[in-house]
Amino acid sequence: MSTLKVNKLRDTAGSADAITLDPNGGAVLAGVTTVTSVKVGAAVTISESGIEASGIGITCASINGTQIGGRRNLIINGAMQVAQRATSSTTSGYSTVDRYSNQHTGTDEAPTYAQVDVASGTTPYTLGFRKAVKITNGNQTSGAGGTDLVVVKQIIEAQNVAQSGWNYNSTSGYITLSFWVKSSVAQAFSGNLRTSDGTAYVYKYDTPSLSADTWTKVTKTIPGNSNLTFNNDNGEGLVFHLYPFIGTDYTTSNSDTETWLTASSANYANDMTSTWWTTNDATCEVTGLQLEVGSQATPFEHLRFGEELLLCQRYYVEMGGGNYGDYAYMTGYMFNNGNNLAFGLYLPCAMRATPTIAVTGNLNVRESGNTVAANTPAIGGYDTNSNWIACSIGMVSDMGSNGDPATLTNTNNAGITLDAEL
Repeated sequence: MSTLKVNKLRDTAGSADAITLDPNGGAVLAGVTTVTSVKVGAAVTISESGIEASGIGITCASINGTQIGGRRNLIINGAMQVAQRATSSTTSGYSTVDRYSNQHTGTDEAPTYAQVDVASGTTPYTLGFRKAVKITNGNQTSGAGGTDLVVVKQIIEAQNVAQSGWNYNSTSGYITLSFWVKSSVAQAFSGNLRTSDGTAYVYKYDTPSLSADTWTKVTKTIPGNSNLTFNNDNGEGLVFHLYPFIGTDYTTSNSDTETWLTASSANYANDMTSTWWTTNDATCEVTGLQLEVGSQATPFEHLRFGEELLLCQRYYVEMGGGNYGDYAYMTGYMFNNGNNLAFGLYLPCAMRATPTIAVTGNLNVRESGNTVAANTPAIGGYDTNSNWIACSIGMVSDMGSNGDPATLTNTNNAGITLDAEL
């Protein structure tokens, strides 16, 4: 085999070089400074307006199976920004970071749930994450029992799934789950997505084996299933669970992982090691939780704090509670022979359902210069399509007459909470 080496080519009639070959690779075409259109085979044309591919449309659908702009994340507060109740708690349930219910059973010492800072220089930090949920294990001296567990979960409204665009009854319709997780103990964790309407189904998954104290991104692409049901209502629809530990009464082998199964208390998760559970003060952190329609995980949908707070306030609202002295919450009028005060509250947004109202600290009712301690308010009526709620409150003693104006006031950091969580 021989090689012809030239650096210039010209046609038989020309006196000028038509093609000059670069010894470092490439070629310069004489007289051609701009190419307006290049044909690649019969199907692809590259021009100044973009790439046109006959029969292969480059669209949002072919990238992720759904829209790229707008609200994609079915999870609320996925960046763990909002914590209206507290930044640390050892109480099961909704106790710290909004929209996350932290639960534990069978513990010798209650774990601590906290909103913490993401350390600078880490990969989640460089991607814009500043907060995480952190579970610090207690000292589980009795070991790993079959019914022991600790979990972080979020419940998604059924109508948010039903209207998301996910073709959840088709195996060709996908949602993608992604989040960042870090553990002080090197091991894998297990979790699931579980449906609530109709016959409950569960989709179990495992994280990769985590290196100690190292953030790892978890991504799971989940197909639909013909048995799934999501009602178009404000009830419980789909629940995300991540278990730092769950006992064997609730687990099965991972041979049936990443497939939809009829849910039962025996298949909440895959069998997992108890190392984290039996390590005193072991920690697990989570941030960047996203659940989106489509077969690919797109970059996390960061929202401004005010937007995220408003989404959280559909489920929980705190009013007052600050140490601002004796100030007025709301003016209303007396009824029931001066035994009660009727008043209304303007909510930041329409809540999911008629909330449960509670008081922190001491509320007073003031009328014509007189002050009487108030009891816990009651909700007289609420329309979930509005942001106005009618309330009444009784006093420990009579005051004033029917129709007299009076004011609900704050004393000693008193506040009102409205809870419509799932």
